[in-house]
Amino acid sequence: MLLAFVALNIEAQEGTTSPYSFYGIGSLKFKGTTENISMGGLSIYTDSIHMNLRNPASYGGSNLKVYNEEGRPIKFTVGGSHSNTKLETSTTSQDASASTFDYLAMAMPIGKLGIGFGLMPFTSVGYNLQALNDDDLLTNRYSGEGGVNKAFFGAGYQLTKNLSIGVDASYNFGNIQNSVIEFLYNADDELLQYQSKEFNRSDISGLNFNFGMTFTPMITQKLQLTTAFTLTPKSELTSKNQRTISTIVINPTTGQDFPVNEIPEDLESRGLKTTVLTLPAKMAFGVGIGQPRKWFIGGEYTALKTSQFSNPIFSIENATFEDASEIAIGGFVIPQYTSFNKYWKRMVYRAGVRFEKTGLKINNETINEFGISFGVGIPVGRVFSNANLGFEVGQRGTTKQNLIQENFIKFQISLSLNDRWFEKRKFN
Repeated sequence: MLLAFVALNIEAQEGTTSPYSFYGIGSLKFKGTTENISMGGLSIYTDSIHMNLRNPASYGGSNLKVYNEEGRPIKFTVGGSHSNTKLETSTTSQDASASTFDYLAMAMPIGKLGIGFGLMPFTSVGYNLQALNDDDLLTNRYSGEGGVNKAFFGAGYQLTKNLSIGVDASYNFGNIQNSVIEFLYNADDELLQYQSKEFNRSDISGLNFNFGMTFTPMITQKLQLTTAFTLTPKSELTSKNQRTISTIVINPTTGQDFPVNEIPEDLESRGLKTTVLTLPAKMAFGVGIGQPRKWFIGGEYTALKTSQFSNPIFSIENATFEDASEIAIGGFVIPQYTSFNKYWKRMVYRAGVRFEKTGLKINNETINEFGISFGVGIPVGRVFSNANLGFEVGQRGTTKQNLIQENFIKFQISLSLNDRWFEKRKFN
């Protein structure tokens, strides 16, 4: 149905430039921290100085020898990203870019218990598309913005030396605005003075939970096995909706539209004033092996029951949801973490690759995504704090069936800060 596209002039606050954010409640925004994404999205590895926001079991842990077995650091992390995307059809192409805040979180130890809380964008909507008929006449123009944010609070507990469990509770909130303009012509294919516009707004809110587990035994004197599991049960979001139908005139120079009259649609009589959206269940399992503070390599499989998703207020012709899945493979190496005279030896070098079936199917074409990533962790300050830089190049979609292929480059930066707030006083 989407046969062509126009330039995407995205402001800084927009979180995506993807035409595929047109569907559902937008493109999934949060896929892990910079450290995760630099390893192909791998989220099974946990340590004492980085926050793993995809597995709440990582909040728990035992005290550290460097702190005389008396505590663990307070962890704080913040991250953002910038992406450049080339959008291509079978006949043309267009460049787009977006910069966005990705996450802000903190974790605090309480013995073997740990708590974490933070804020992040969950999904993002940002598109400006147009459809043409067989005579290359503009028939519809689609635009959208907004997204869903997530505020979360979680706790993790170390049951044994090698086994930890945890749970996150997330409050999802935000709004999605989309509009479609229908262009009308006379018998001579001349554009009429007045066009019609439909505007929709959905204010979304609701809770969901994420359960996690990590198991990290030493299998030899040097090698450690890491296994991790997370489960997010199916949940529901409440959507409060409004729709307005307008007659508009369009400025031929700027393309801006101005309403001549507006009529709010009576959604309540149709049972659409307040609707329920289903967030699909998600399960992830991964396994890896490595030598602590030296190297690690692992793989992770994620399954998302996207076929459970529904949005009664906004159904789209020729688009369906099927179950999604992702395979991620990645790892890191630290040349010598105890080196004090050669700074580059203390850096963390990360790399990974991922293959994703997004769950979106348009015109009988499954929308897939691929990415290969690299990153580096740079020690800063004291108490194991570091800056993390990540780089990912990938592709989403296809040019088949009049669809759009995205070739993207994404740059990420984050800070992982650690400090000790509470320390026992010692007297000689």
